Amino acid sequence: MTAYDYVVVGGGTAGCVLAARLSEDAAAEVLLVETGSALGPPAMHLPVGFPLIPAKEILWSRWTTPQPGTLSRSHHWPGGRVLGGSSSINAMMHVRGHRSVYDGWADNGAKGWSYPELLPYFRRTETAIGRNPALRGVIGPVWAAPTTQLDDGSLTFLGALTEAGHDLTDDINGERQHGAFWCDLAGAGGRRQSAADAYLIPVLDRPNLHLATEADVSRLVIEHGRCTGVEYTSFGTVERVEARGEVILAAGTVGSAQLLLLSGVGPAAHLRDVGIPVLADLPGVGANLHDHLQCPVVFEAGRQLTTSHGFSTVGALVHSGASAVPDVQLMLLDAPADIADVGTPECGHTVAFAHTSPASRGTVRLRSPNPGRLPLIDPNYLADSADVSAMLVALGIAREIGRMPAWGQWGARETAPGKGGDLVTYIRRNAATFYNPVGTCRIGMDDLAVVDPDLRVHGVEDLRVADASVMPSIPNTGVNATVLAVAERAADTVRRDAKRP
Repeated sequence: MTAYDYVVVGGGTAGCVLAARLSEDAAAEVLLVETGSALGPPAMHLPVGFPLIPAKEILWSRWTTPQPGTLSRSHHWPGGRVLGGSSSINAMMHVRGHRSVYDGWADNGAKGWSYPELLPYFRRTETAIGRNPALRGVIGPVWAAPTTQLDDGSLTFLGALTEAGHDLTDDINGERQHGAFWCDLAGAGGRRQSAADAYLIPVLDRPNLHLATEADVSRLVIEHGRCTGVEYTSFGTVERVEARGEVILAAGTVGSAQLLLLSGVGPAAHLRDVGIPVLADLPGVGANLHDHLQCPVVFEAGRQLTTSHGFSTVGALVHSGASAVPDVQLMLLDAPADIADVGTPECGHTVAFAHTSPASRGTVRLRSPNPGRLPLIDPNYLADSADVSAMLVALGIAREIGRMPAWGQWGARETAPGKGGDLVTYIRRNAATFYNPVGTCRIGMDDLAVVDPDLRVHGVEDLRVADASVMPSIPNTGVNATVLAVAERAADTVRRDAKRP
């Protein structure tokens, strides 16, 4: 059995950061285990390439359970199954979220995770030329900058936002973290920059950095309360590797919870129900699942506006009035969304809105002890009435923006939801994931926390989790920039602990 100092499970955003940072110590042997392939198709590297990617090649095709809050619909939860994970297939947006979110983490048991304490790690991830260096990075691996391709859709959307009273902030990741903004994208020279591109590929020649791709991890090896390694299958062969130091789970919000459960770490009653021996009774594993929902407002137009990415790189983070944190995100798509029972305009666009501070919480659970079976994913969408109320307010904000004079040159007219009708039913019928699930292995020191503030799994030695699953609550925008910072902080903590006697 081969032994390494660190075994990182999952080659997505967090895993790429961890493997690159931990292997900076030439004396530390690091293994990165990834279920997907090392390389994706060429379309993966293009900002507008997502629709061109064959799903079976690099995507997890996961579905939620039927959701009562969305009229019993099941929701598709794709994820990147390739080095770089979802940073290889997402919309490239590099937005941190509001400082109050992270201060809330620290106030509720995640000591050391306030915004001022996390800021050095946000800065470490990025190079943001021309921004305030006290708040933005200047030598980090991710090149974060707004697009240089101005387009009529983004300019029109910006005009409508400002006409509706949402002033432009010069940097949504800087001092003023609300209002309209030009979105930083992770990339340069017209190409996507995934976490693999930024962190991992430049250091693949390190002799102490090892990759195992197309390797399906079936369980963590836990003996006498210590995680000693990982078992995985690659090309039909079962492999078992040992961790002299630590195993670090970075398999994502669904994958990390699933692997803990498969390994006997989780709610004892659930593990017994599916026939898995209980090694650590941690009731919070797989709980606290939450995600952003987005919903469209569709407009017919007299002539078609265009964007350079299929979506506007102008967005907005605004207040619904229910929270001190800006909790509504607004986006423009340069095509009309298909709405059930409503004709899709030949020419038009969509103003999409998302409620970004959901109160509803769900679970990830196993179907069986078979690691090849996808888990049961229940985000419990819109179960809390506060989420329905917030989505109604967000819908009103989006409709108001769609009525602004800036759209006059396009002859825009709202077709959905349109006049009349039950707006709550409209939201329940048309809301869908914004692809930002978090929370199933959350940080804390209470009975339902899964990891402590240093990301060590409660009750299991030499095992940590470092990905979106540890977030106690969701940032008020996309989560990839935050995952980068979480992984940077985790790498620092692992290296610090390794130096202790």
